[in-house]
Amino acid sequence: MSAADELDPTASVLAFFASELRRVRREAGVSQTDLARTAYVTPSLLSKIEAASRVPSQDLAEELDRSLGADGHFTRLWPLVIKHAYPPWFRPYVELERNATVIRTFQVQFVHGLLQTEDYARAVLSAGRPDAVEDLLTARLERQRLLDQDLPPRLWLVMDETVLRRVIGGPSVMHAQLAKLVRAAANPRNVIQVVPYSAGAHAGFGPFTLLSFAEGADVVHEDGFSRGQLLADPEDVQAAVRSYDLLRAVALSPDASIEMIIAAMKELSP
Repeated sequence: MSAADELDPTASVLAFFASELRRVRREAGVSQTDLARTAYVTPSLLSKIEAASRVPSQDLAEELDRSLGADGHFTRLWPLVIKHAYPPWFRPYVELERNATVIRTFQVQFVHGLLQTEDYARAVLSAGRPDAVEDLLTARLERQRLLDQDLPPRLWLVMDETVLRRVIGGPSVMHAQLAKLVRAAANPRNVIQVVPYSAGAHAGFGPFTLLSFAEGADVVHEDGFSRGQLLADPEDVQAAVRSYDLLRAVALSPDASIEMIIAAMKELSP
């Protein structure tokens, strides 16, 4: 008996998705190999998804519906699956981020997750030696879909120069990541600024993100050692806003920041 046959569909949302996939596929008389081919994934990945050991992407959920004629069944299940792919402490932030109209973030070590390339994100996530890098990667890349909406949130990214200088994943991966930042900066809804080393001490003692909404008060997400925390107390929010204003004041202008990013890219070129 396979691991997929031993699944308890009530154990988790992912297990339910896996058991439903196996049920619908078998009822349709389709083998894993044939479904993998029509859904444009490897048989190995499909087997892991049916065993509830991998999280499916939204694109794959849509392909499963198309291939199996499932009338949107897996696409409707997918939001529940991806929600539970995030660590429990991070899920409230993801929900708030999805509804934000303005995202202001300061980063001291890595590019913000919303602008990470797949290879860069994999390198960042792998550094912590987690048990499920690929699932965490899928979840992170799916978060980026909110920037592809018809009216995405306005994004203001301030980062320490260290983010540009720390080579993550090797020169080619880092070069591609910096190139993505340059492309993102060309979008009028995005602003990217770099706090140069020459600024000396500044108000950003650690990474944090301010989320603003069409209705309701701002909130702050503050990164920590093992997990972040959401802060909604007005005094905490105002302190974060003040720190962010001070960071923008000492940062390079958007144009000068892009020039620095391009210069860093050239240093990585062969």
